[in-house]
Amino acid sequence: MRYLPLTDTDRTAMLATIGASSVDDLFIDVPEFARLTGPIKGLPLHAPELAVDRHLSALAKKNRAAGDGPFFLGCGAYKHHVPASVDHLIQRGEFLTAYTPYQPEIAQGTLQVLFEFQTQVARLFGTDVANASMYDGSTACWEAITMARRITKRGKALLSCGLHPHYVSVAQTMARFTGDVLDTAAPALTAETDIARLIDAIDSETSCVVVQYPDILGRIEDLTELAAKAHANGALLIAVVTEPVALGALNPPGEMGADIVVGEGQSLGVGLQFGGPYVGLFGCKDKYVRQMPGRLCGETVDAEGKRGFVLTLSTREQHIRREKATSNICTNSGLCALAFSIHMTLLGERGLRELANLNHELACIAADRLAQIPGVRVVNETFFNEFTIALPREARPIVRTLADAGVLAGVSLGRLYPDVENLKNGLVIAVTETTTVEDIEALATALTGALA
Repeated sequence: MRYLPLTDTDRTAMLATIGASSVDDLFIDVPEFARLTGPIKGLPLHAPELAVDRHLSALAKKNRAAGDGPFFLGCGAYKHHVPASVDHLIQRGEFLTAYTPYQPEIAQGTLQVLFEFQTQVARLFGTDVANASMYDGSTACWEAITMARRITKRGKALLSCGLHPHYVSVAQTMARFTGDVLDTAAPALTAETDIARLIDAIDSETSCVVVQYPDILGRIEDLTELAAKAHANGALLIAVVTEPVALGALNPPGEMGADIVVGEGQSLGVGLQFGGPYVGLFGCKDKYVRQMPGRLCGETVDAEGKRGFVLTLSTREQHIRREKATSNICTNSGLCALAFSIHMTLLGERGLRELANLNHELACIAADRLAQIPGVRVVNETFFNEFTIALPREARPIVRTLADAGVLAGVSLGRLYPDVENLKNGLVIAVTETTTVEDIEALATALTGALA
């Protein structure tokens, strides 16, 4: 049964109340050229449900699913295996809700899940505390920059050349409204990162240095010296992790001196899902906890001494005075955080390390194989499960050719940096545990043919 809550009489009365003569008057502020005056070209005004279902199914079949063949796309969103038990558990009635549960102190199960999530993120990042998730990695990165501004009272942020350009774009958009100065540049197709440039650029006006780990080209750098230089100048070090599985094999940024560590949690428990919803991760040192955005669940005991959980800090404007709020984030990706936490729990520390090792071993096989192709150069000297190769000619048409052949070869840097000429031959290759040796060979064979 269709849900039609209003009658024509209801609508007429509502329009009369606000002084509008018709529904069209509600859109009078929309320029006339932007208004739709007839049916959408190519679409009927109405169609039977079965016909709509068939039409949409036909459109869906034009998509090439990630699991349909060799898949090497990464750059911030990764195809990992998500155990079926994760999806089964998050759909239980205790957890599946269209919105953040209210009266959270009553929902002890939800609070305990968030507490466990925070604990896992803090241990993964090597930070003292972590919050109860954010929207995604890019917005978490911006929240970290504004948090550094609140702490240091400075408005200049140094962004590494290796920071994902989409994260940079989000920060630049938000900085238009806050007045923050963002210093960044495009990367170079070299094995070296820009740590030396960042160290030299830090001055007394710098609020923070933002560096991705591993960076957009897959390169890995020790952050210890950078953290020391930032702290010596009163600035903070922010580390961004877009592939959390990497921390099963690498030193956590917090242990190298990072003050704030943020990231994208999609790799664990959350599928690619056409780009979202994802789950932002956020951790920091304990001394900065009161400047942390979002909310923090804590463990306590009730009047009878029984273990319980409670929202300890909730620094959003819905809970406290607007001028005291650290962020206007109004909810969190709770269900995605639950999926992350369940997957982490199923893996355990040993399982995460084994998963990370498997990713790295397969990536090494891929790098060695691609390096054998005439004209192909592996840029990286260090990497986890993602690395960059330089091709003898522009990568974008090569990627298109391989896609037509059924191989999704990677992300061309020309796509991420369309205005940077010296990056157009770069191709970022991501390998996970879902990649087989046969997939790698298919990529190498197809790439050899495309370059011949």
